[in-house]
Amino acid sequence: MATMMAQKQMAQAAGLQRTSAPVPKVGRTMPVVRAAAATSSFQGAAVAPKLRQAAGRRQAARASRRTAVQTQAKLGDTLNEFLIDATQDIKLRTLVTSLSECIRTIAYKARTASCAGTACVNSFGDEQLAVDMVADKLLFEACRYSHVVKLACSEEVPEPVDVGGSGFSVAFDPLDGPSVIDCNFAVGTIIGIWPGDKLDGITGRDQAAACMGVLGPRTVFVLAIKGYPGTHEFLLQDDGKFIHVKETTEIGEGKMYAPGNLRATSDNPQYEKLLNYYVQEKYTLRYTGGMVPDVFQILVKEKGVFTNVTSPSTKAKLRILFEVAPLGLMVENAGGYSSADGKQISALDVPINNCDQRTQICFGSYGEVKRFEEFMFGSAPRFQGAAAAK
Repeated sequence: MATMMAQKQMAQAAGLQRTSAPVPKVGRTMPVVRAAAATSSFQGAAVAPKLRQAAGRRQAARASRRTAVQTQAKLGDTLNEFLIDATQDIKLRTLVTSLSECIRTIAYKARTASCAGTACVNSFGDEQLAVDMVADKLLFEACRYSHVVKLACSEEVPEPVDVGGSGFSVAFDPLDGPSVIDCNFAVGTIIGIWPGDKLDGITGRDQAAACMGVLGPRTVFVLAIKGYPGTHEFLLQDDGKFIHVKETTEIGEGKMYAPGNLRATSDNPQYEKLLNYYVQEKYTLRYTGGMVPDVFQILVKEKGVFTNVTSPSTKAKLRILFEVAPLGLMVENAGGYSSADGKQISALDVPINNCDQRTQICFGSYGEVKRFEEFMFGSAPRFQGAAAAK
């Protein structure tokens, strides 16, 4: 028995030795762990600048994405939100808002009227005023109830009318292209806004803003504000709000033309040569017979040219105050050019001395307006400086 107990004690002692044997091994690995930690610390010190650089790049990328989102968000703004950024003039904001609401109503009237000749008939068969006369009345009311307009003048009522407010004077073509409205073509409204209380002795460059309504499959409100870059397009939504959907800041080169008053080619050889050039160079013809959609497409497509030229047998038709000057501000704010009055000057520089003053006109890209003057007048000296500036 004593022998067996002695053997058991010896076995336990041996087991303790086997259990404790790994301890020294663990002890030997400690220096290795410390060395590894030291190596890691050294590498971390070397890598830290790279990590900071990478973090900086990620932060810059996030900031860039935020900026991009903010820039894109501008295109989703309502007209009222846009105006807060575009101008500090509260009266101008009030007027533009009032005019945009008027455009919305004109669009509804044009869309729902059943027209025959110059008269419109409602669903009960009652004869009403022609749509352009309805539009004219609505615009005068918008000017009056805005309380920020002193004088209002229209192509239908071509004498300034005192509407009782103060701040601006407004001139408008209530419905450009009424002769094609019964064909369901696009038509539009053109509006020029001048500061002060006069509509003569001014130029288009004096405008505070210009806008137009484009009434087609979509209803669009187009706005240019003096001193604020770009010409801006707002699309009418089902809820009645105008949403900012496009900003045009550059009109490039492209073969698209809209030639008005083709009758002038019969006795204006320069104009005939220009139109032959467009045909020979395979330009795309995009002409609707309405000045608003024909000029608007230059802003939308960001290319092209619109012309309306006179001749000995076809006198100037387009009025500077109601049509040419407001469209000139919208085209030139968008990065385009113009040539008016047969004097190789911008549409914005023609002195406006009376409401019925008329002109020939060319709107388009730098290259197209330069070409227009070269064909019509033999040279285009004012574009040499523009070319050098570019």
